[in-house]
Amino acid sequence: MNTLIELKNVTKEYKTGNQIIKAADNLNFTIDKGELVVILGPSGSGKSTLLNLLGGLDSATGGQIIIDGENISDFSDKQLTHYRAKEIGFIFQFYNLIPNLTACENIEILNDVVDVNIDGKDILGKVGLSQHVNKFPSELSGGEQQRVSIARAIAKRPKMLLCDEPTGALDSNTGKIIIELLISLCESENTTVIIVTHNSEFAKVANKIIHIKNGKIEEIEINENPQSADDINW
Repeated sequence: MNTLIELKNVTKEYKTGNQIIKAADNLNFTIDKGELVVILGPSGSGKSTLLNLLGGLDSATGGQIIIDGENISDFSDKQLTHYRAKEIGFIFQFYNLIPNLTACENIEILNDVVDVNIDGKDILGKVGLSQHVNKFPSELSGGEQQRVSIARAIAKRPKMLLCDEPTGALDSNTGKIIIELLISLCESENTTVIIVTHNSEFAKVANKIIHIKNGKIEEIEINENPQSADDINW
């Protein structure tokens, strides 16, 4: 595999009064193209900070964040905006759909942002929602809304998907469908999928598990035999 992400001595500090908090403390790791990576850690461990740094939503205090050979730590605000629009798909626990747009329109709105011709009906078909293209978010179940949000994230064919507790608001059966979809994206599209979670069961399906605590990496595991979503205990 080819390396997509490399972090070199990455630090993120916040100042509160006279106190400096290191939300990311000298992080070093690599992630390959097409890998499914789970970042595990308790609440407040720095997982979301790391996700925001990878997604260009926040800037590192020190170190280098190299994505596909480019150091995004040196990017201007304009370059970061372009990076987020073109290269990254975001999937959140809560779906962030626009309530007065249909499922199809929630996806095709990306045509106003990126220079591609996105067919919402086609993308919804890939996540099994062909019959729901003209429904509004309020007419969809939680799992269906999450699949719309995933469809929107993959529509621009991003290099990586950043997922923040993507199944946290779903029942076990729907959660399995979502995880199976993310696994298939790695395998069929060579998309790099990064899942931030506190649920250690997700480690079963990952190629790589990064354990983080107090802003530091405690351990990096390589899973030689990833299991299926059916093996997760919900």
